[in-house]
Amino acid sequence: MSKSTFRGIAPFLVLAIVAIGAIFVPSLPQFDDKEKIYNAADTAWIIVATALVFLMTPALAFFYGGMVHRKNILSTMMKSVVAAGIVSVLWVIVGYSLCFGESIHGFIGNPLSHLFFRNVASGAPWSLAPTIPLSLFALFQLMFAIITPGLVVGAVAERIKFTAYTLFIVLFSLLVYAPIAHWTWHPDGFLAKMGVLDFAGGTVVHISAGCAALAGAIVLKRRQAHIEQKEIPPANIPYVLIGTGLLWFGWFGFNAGSAGAANALAVSAFATTNTAAAAAGLSWMFFDVMRGKKPSVLGFCIGAVVGLVAITPASGFVAIPQSIFIGAFAAVVSNVAVHFKSKSTLDDTLDVFPCHGLGGMVGMILTGIFATKTVNSAGNDGLFYGNLSFFLTQLKALVLVVGYSFTVSFLIFKFINFILPIRVSSEEEELGLDATQHNEKYGRTPHLA
Repeated sequence: MSKSTFRGIAPFLVLAIVAIGAIFVPSLPQFDDKEKIYNAADTAWIIVATALVFLMTPALAFFYGGMVHRKNILSTMMKSVVAAGIVSVLWVIVGYSLCFGESIHGFIGNPLSHLFFRNVASGAPWSLAPTIPLSLFALFQLMFAIITPGLVVGAVAERIKFTAYTLFIVLFSLLVYAPIAHWTWHPDGFLAKMGVLDFAGGTVVHISAGCAALAGAIVLKRRQAHIEQKEIPPANIPYVLIGTGLLWFGWFGFNAGSAGAANALAVSAFATTNTAAAAAGLSWMFFDVMRGKKPSVLGFCIGAVVGLVAITPASGFVAIPQSIFIGAFAAVVSNVAVHFKSKSTLDDTLDVFPCHGLGGMVGMILTGIFATKTVNSAGNDGLFYGNLSFFLTQLKALVLVVGYSFTVSFLIFKFINFILPIRVSSEEEELGLDATQHNEKYGRTPHLA
């Protein structure tokens, strides 16, 4: 059997083995709620929040798809959306166990704890979400795991092979996302024990994805159009606007749902999320105008997303007025970073590292400054309220997560490139990935042979 033939059948073969193996997993009853600990309102809200976070994945596809060249729209969107398939199956098999299973020395969950979702439907509620079923908590967390590798797509768009990216999703989810999620969100995770606060994914989602994006851009090197300094106008700005609107909408589930209940903290997180996004969109746009540019749809949209990224770790720990500063400041930092990146040889296609990576870092730092127990008694007071120790804890976590996620992601991309070509040929890059990778073309019905 040739290598190309094996590569063609391997993905289906793996899925077939998993599907057949799943038949023999024992079925267990749902958790017996004899003591009536489930709260109907909390359960209803987290079901809605879970659906909202899922919506963010196709929203991201529109956001990214609208910004690339017309010949790469579908391939870019596909790489984000396929994560919903790959990560969902992986999560049930072992992903949830690695993130939230019995802790192994604070670094990773025991993969056998909930293998094939064992004892998830029948298990007692998660300790930090005691009023909703454990299976619902697991599904809510799944949506975060889905969108994280989808974020990386923007940095490697227009030149990475689809098969290579699907393998990246698997390896990134197991080796980068799962450990960082365990460190941060499991009560026995070593970052959690240090006192690190990340309400909804500043480190776990955005810093990890942003650093992976930087690693991917370095390994894949520059597109030919980037080398030749050709301007590539966004293919469809209305797509970007639609994607931004749906991301903003879904982010209410992302952040407010992380309260784990329908309570005052969820309302506060909802408000800080909206306020930071609004301030950041305006900040990016007005900063552009101050530099002599015209106000643009693209600028407002990118700025709003940066604000959503920055408020994510802080949303349940800071007050509403301070979220204005967080959004406005993060947008300026990312705007300046995008400007300097454009002058460099780094080809991060859609500025994932300046927006998501740096946006997440700014959010983590500002959480260390503006967090207050007045908003969340389970949190901490930040530097603004006289607590230098907590601020330094946030900085330590930032350095650890940046170093780990970049290094491991870089090695993952190198490993993939070693076992199969990670980048399309120059001819395929010129023709566009929609046609060469998927036999599809934006704007016409594909021929399915």
